[in-house]
Amino acid sequence: MTRIQRMLCTLGAALALCLSLGGVAAAQAPAKPQYGGTLEVGTVYVTLSALSWDPQDWNWKLNHDTGMFYEQLFAADLDKSVRKGGKHKFYADAWLPSDAIRGELAERWEWKENPLSVVVHLRKGVMFPEKSGVMKARELTAEDVVFSYDRLDKSPKKIPTYFDHIAKVEARDKYTVVFTFKEYNAEWDYRFGWGYYSAIVPKEMAAVDAKNWKNAVGTGPFQLADFVQANSQTYVKNPGYWDTEKLGGTAYKIPFVDKLVYRTIKDEATQHSALRTGKLDILEAIRWTAVDNLKKSAPQLKWSKWLSMSGTFLAMRVDQKPFGDIRVRRALNMAVNKQEIVSAYYGGNAELFAYPMHPDYLGYYEPLEKMPASVKELFTYDPAKAKKLLAEAGYPGGVGFPSVTLVSAGYDYDEAVVAELRDVLGIDVRAERMPADQYFDRLAADPPAFWSLSWVADYPSPNDFLGVLLGSGQSSNYARWSSAEFDAAIGDALAAPDAASARDAYTRAERVVQREVPVIPASYGTGWALARDGLLGARENGLGILRLAGLAWSDR
Repeated sequence: MTRIQRMLCTLGAALALCLSLGGVAAAQAPAKPQYGGTLEVGTVYVTLSALSWDPQDWNWKLNHDTGMFYEQLFAADLDKSVRKGGKHKFYADAWLPSDAIRGELAERWEWKENPLSVVVHLRKGVMFPEKSGVMKARELTAEDVVFSYDRLDKSPKKIPTYFDHIAKVEARDKYTVVFTFKEYNAEWDYRFGWGYYSAIVPKEMAAVDAKNWKNAVGTGPFQLADFVQANSQTYVKNPGYWDTEKLGGTAYKIPFVDKLVYRTIKDEATQHSALRTGKLDILEAIRWTAVDNLKKSAPQLKWSKWLSMSGTFLAMRVDQKPFGDIRVRRALNMAVNKQEIVSAYYGGNAELFAYPMHPDYLGYYEPLEKMPASVKELFTYDPAKAKKLLAEAGYPGGVGFPSVTLVSAGYDYDEAVVAELRDVLGIDVRAERMPADQYFDRLAADPPAFWSLSWVADYPSPNDFLGVLLGSGQSSNYARWSSAEFDAAIGDALAAPDAASARDAYTRAERVVQREVPVIPASYGTGWALARDGLLGARENGLGILRLAGLAWSDR
């Protein structure tokens, strides 16, 4: 399985819990892992059903729901993990270090200079299982890879410029695919190798409705057996799966469990009750406010703690007055007591500074203490300087500042922030909440002047975290911010021939964002996951659940 496919997979969460809690699982694990059983999981998206089954939809959540049956060309090399003596935690939800990538459906690959191309040699003997009404069982071929790419590239929902570096994709023979490039792109492996939009589907998908879950079929370790909207999605073991996991020097066929069920549970109290009573084996996302109570009421549960990959930000339409003035943006930043948000809203369970790179982007993140003074002051509550800057921008005491509404899908501290801006700066600002689906539709169509959003750092590279969200003309750039200096730095990073050059270019881009402050960063909260104690026992021992292949939970 690929890293992205496992990105949010609870089987990986279970294994991670077993391997990270003081070595408990390793000490208790029997010599031989156990097969069989069902795993019931509340994922990080426990409240949200699958949004699409078709890769052509370019849906952000598709890898979470299809990762058990679709595979990709590349995956994480977990031999480079901390658990196996390496340096990588594979902690960030959707990021792979460049030195920790292995082949999945690709057995090996090589670069050619003239023309610039990468030649991918596929594994032989990888099978698509039979799917009634769709296809007979057959071997994966290069034609499936070409079909999968062409289908994505022709989608009207494709991210602009995403495949602009590729001239053509061809099947040289049954097991060889050639990607010919117009120009080098440092993200070539992610964009159609292990990323969100690189699932390999059978060419038979051309003749069926790929949006219908009943037609879904892939080469992965599980197959989708059932889907009940707002209730569950059930995956059953693929007995012909090609891969193995080496444990104690012995290679074992995977997967180990017979069935995996993702549960959709809207109500938080019901989630916790299901976990306490054994109806759920794993719950991947727990708010810090529930931790103490669950530890007391269900002491048998085993816990895993990490820094969340998402933080809430307040953002401004910088193409509209008054937010086009950097003094206004800096004033608003200094008028928000970010440390108080960490202390009061998160109860201290958060990091003040994870901006614009998450700390788990190794080599790219720099702590606040290393930032220039102009950045540090944005994270220091300074009402006096905020008022001074606002006055310099032409709004003394908030006079003349247009009335604005902070629009969001509903974050608890929005009201507090609005009150603070009103009291400190004297500006007329209100908070408005709307249902999440309506809110995101509005962001996509015409973002409001002032809005609140959870900025998720689960992007697979610094470019996707920076360039896609803040690059000029990008559809996800809801702040409508544009900087030629920033765009040039991102371009240099994508063209960089080595990791060191790319890091330097991304650092330049970060500095522009930090200087121009198109958003008011809040903080990143602490996240929790937990599992029943039985998952650490002999029957289902963590080493016997399923090999983890490069997801966020692997070594925390």
